Amino acid sequence: MLKLVTLPAAFGMRNISPFCLKIEMLLTALELPFTITELNDPGKAPKGKLPYLNDGDICIADSELIAEHLERTTGGRVYQGLSPAQKAQGLALTRLAEEHLYWIGVASRWLDDDWWPNIVSGFFGFIPAPLRPLICWVARREVRKTYHLQGLGRHTLEEQRGFAERDLQALQDSLPPSGFLFGDSPCIYDFAIASFMAGFLDNQPPTWFTTLARQYQGLVDYTERVQAHVGVYGRFLDT
Repeated sequence: MLKLVTLPAAFGMRNISPFCLKIEMLLTALELPFTITELNDPGKAPKGKLPYLNDGDICIADSELIAEHLERTTGGRVYQGLSPAQKAQGLALTRLAEEHLYWIGVASRWLDDDWWPNIVSGFFGFIPAPLRPLICWVARREVRKTYHLQGLGRHTLEEQRGFAERDLQALQDSLPPSGFLFGDSPCIYDFAIASFMAGFLDNQPPTWFTTLARQYQGLVDYTERVQAHVGVYGRFLDT
C-alpha cells in the first residue's frame, strides 16, 4: 500500500498544498490504492518539505520525483499518450505555476501583515503557546529571505501584482475553452496547474492573490473541471 504524507487541513482547505494535492490527484487517477497521513511539521519530512511517498521500503520526497517514480512503477502510465511537444509544453506551464507564481501566492499569505494571524493559527497552532511567537518569527523570516533570494521579494507589491497578472493570463491563454490541456481526460500537468489554482482560489479568508486569481474565470472553470473529473478537491465539499 502506498502511503502519501501531506500537510493537515488549514485555511478552510482540506488539502492546502498544491504539491500534495497534485499527487493525491495523480494517485487517484491512476487508481492506485494509497493512504494519506498528515504531518504538522514539514521539517520532519526527509527533505524538510511535503509531500513524500512511502512505497514499501522506498521513500520518495518531492512531488515531481514522486511522479517520476510512479511513471517507472506503472509502466509509463503517468505520461501515457503525451507527445514530446505536449510534455515540453506541460512542463513549462508547470514550472510557471510551481516555481514563479507559487511564490507570489505564498507571499500573499506569509508576508501580508493583515493575513499573518491566519498563518500563525493555521500552521503553528499545534506548537505550545510559550514557544509559538519565536518559532513563527523565525519561520516568517526564512520565508522572507527565500522570497528575496528568489528575486520576487525585491519588488514592490504593485510590481509583484503585475508579475502575477501576467502569469495568470499566460496560464489562462494556454488552456482550451473546454476539456483539458491535451485531451478529454486530465493528465499530470492538468493536476499540477489545477492543484495550484485550487489552493489559492479557495483558501479562507481570501488573500489579495486569491481576489486577483478569481478574476480569471477561464482558470476558475478549468480548475473546477479537473477537480470534478478526478473527484479530488482541495476544499471541503458540502455534504
